[in-house]
Amino acid sequence: MMMCFRLRPSLPHLLSRRLLGTAASRTVVEKQPEVLSATLAFEDPSAFRVKSWGELLRALGIFRLCSFPVLVNNSGKLMSITRKLLGRRAFSFLLRPTVYAQFVAGENESEISQSMEKMSLLGLRPMLAVPIEEDLGESTGEKRYDDNMEAMLECVRISHGNAWSKDPMMQLKVTALLSPELCVKLTTLIAQQPYDLNLLVRAMDGEQINFPGLNESEVNHFLCGLQRLNKIAEASINKVRVLVDAEYTYMNPALSLVTMAMMKKFNKDGAWIWNTYQCYLKESRSLLLEALHLSNKEGFCLGVKLVRGAYMDKERKLAEKEGRVDPIHKCWEDTNDSYNGSLNVMLEEISKKPERFRIIVATHNEESVRRAAERMRELGIDNDGGSVCFGQLLGMCDHVSLTLAKEGYAVYKSVPYGSVDDTLPYLVRRAQENRTVLQGIRKERDLLRKELYRRLSLRRGT
Repeated sequence: MMMCFRLRPSLPHLLSRRLLGTAASRTVVEKQPEVLSATLAFEDPSAFRVKSWGELLRALGIFRLCSFPVLVNNSGKLMSITRKLLGRRAFSFLLRPTVYAQFVAGENESEISQSMEKMSLLGLRPMLAVPIEEDLGESTGEKRYDDNMEAMLECVRISHGNAWSKDPMMQLKVTALLSPELCVKLTTLIAQQPYDLNLLVRAMDGEQINFPGLNESEVNHFLCGLQRLNKIAEASINKVRVLVDAEYTYMNPALSLVTMAMMKKFNKDGAWIWNTYQCYLKESRSLLLEALHLSNKEGFCLGVKLVRGAYMDKERKLAEKEGRVDPIHKCWEDTNDSYNGSLNVMLEEISKKPERFRIIVATHNEESVRRAAERMRELGIDNDGGSVCFGQLLGMCDHVSLTLAKEGYAVYKSVPYGSVDDTLPYLVRRAQENRTVLQGIRKERDLLRKELYRRLSLRRGT
């Protein structure tokens, strides 16, 4: 059977109606926040009582700095200058107890385990992330990609081999295993002539496949990349759920292509390989519906990581430069509607077949979290049944994460790890990509400050 992967799928009207429901039901979900349950309140500073004095003060200081756009936008340059002025050791000494300690789990397995054990006691679960990624012009050759594969295999081992790991997850960047240049070329090729996913599955098994449109060198690199992905998937099946990150629109179709091939091969009895859907993209809903269609047609389980997206400014500038239509929704409200609508699509599918579909509601947006919780209640989906979980970044949005965990929901924190040098580029990119979130953490800062004042008043009282 030929199962081809297309760049811009066109689904039958009946499928869209079946998955989306009636216009009236969509209106209830997307346009009437007043019907949401008030049980999930993210206003209580007691969520931070588990933090030490040092952790409170560190978070307050870092969040204050992150509220200045000029610092966040130029964080890479500022850190580079500071590193040159202070030297490598002094720079590491400065960063380790501050920014690094706030957002990174540690450098070695012992440090990671200490962080994760504490997280586990709070009811939170790990989603480890090896801070490796590449963009155009950064490709470094097969040996580097093989080294990255070994690092990710080690991530599988750490995630699975510790007592603090309950249904562990890990993140995977395809561009750490396959060159961004090839991903861009594949994106162009599959827009013109869809690839059969069965070809990729056969290539993962080691068969020498000749992919149309690629030269000999590109074919060899693609085969090596697919076999690297295959090794990671084989190591993780029945142990760790692998969440494949989305990146830029000029390579996302290629990333989804290889991810769907992995799903076809490895998701027969459960959702072990997941794909990410960026709801700030205008085409996100159609891509999600196509994934559901393929999953039902081919009989594999679908895991979905639902995010708003993090590359907005670069995407818009690139589209303008190339004379393309802006791929991003025009306004924040449209992105919210996209996110909440896609969330509802997945929750309805999960309510029918919880064994076949899974989702992580990966957001710092309180309204979306409340919507998800309310819709779960309406559809009879268990808080901790395994099909629906929530996710936030380590060191951020703890008032949401801890409240959810306290109410019995499955909550994951995205946890990067590695040395200061290894994680610095990752942290800089995350800061720039999430600067709208970083600049909007005034509420978390206020809650941290209330907890600090509470402790000070107790000390004065004694």
